Amino acid sequence: MFFKGVSIAEAAYCGAGVSAIGVVIERIANFPSIQVQKKPDFFVDESVWIHPVLILIGLIIIGGEAIISYKALPLKKEVKKLIHLVLHSIALILGIVGVYAAFKYHNESGIANLYSLHSWLGIGIIVLYGVQWIYGFIVFFYPGGTASVRRESLPWHVLFGLFVYILAIGNAALGFLEKLTFLESSGLAKYGSEAFLVNFTAIVTILFGAFVVLTSLSQPPNEDKYSYFAL
Repeated sequence: MFFKGVSIAEAAYCGAGVSAIGVVIERIANFPSIQVQKKPDFFVDESVWIHPVLILIGLIIIGGEAIISYKALPLKKEVKKLIHLVLHSIALILGIVGVYAAFKYHNESGIANLYSLHSWLGIGIIVLYGVQWIYGFIVFFYPGGTASVRRESLPWHVLFGLFVYILAIGNAALGFLEKLTFLESSGLAKYGSEAFLVNFTAIVTILFGAFVVLTSLSQPPNEDKYSYFAL
């Protein structure tokens, strides 16, 4: 299940690379031509563009950083647990606000809610993310389970967290496709700069998610006291 022979230094380098990709995603998501467009139907209300920005920064970037924090940060387990918790808290809050922004835009624009696979998966991901956060808080942070409970829960906690994160990456790609399809049906040039940026952002997002998963699955040497299993 895990890749072996990866040192904490190698994981840190990988974590730095993931962070760099995250910055690229954030910059692309806030690129001026994505936010301002001559056509009146392209991001006319801030609620529609703030949705993908918050989801990308929250669930994808910050959520990814939270996942790899145990591998990329050579700190004591108590410090890493706190960082892990705080980052996931921020990611969850931004994700909830991002979903709210989508509902707000739909309601103000007279668009039906929860009619697409993207929206169904989005709600499910937020719910699963919240369940994962609550369970992790109770078992690993406060009040905290017994050593045996934590030991038995940890593999499932990691596996379920990766499952939710992979779902989020896939749904983000689905959201890019859905948005681009709507824009092209409204007259957006199929080979224009906006279409290129949307496709490029989707590819970078998928690569970012792949690096996060690979970093998380890499197993440091047994003597590494800063690994997941030092919990």
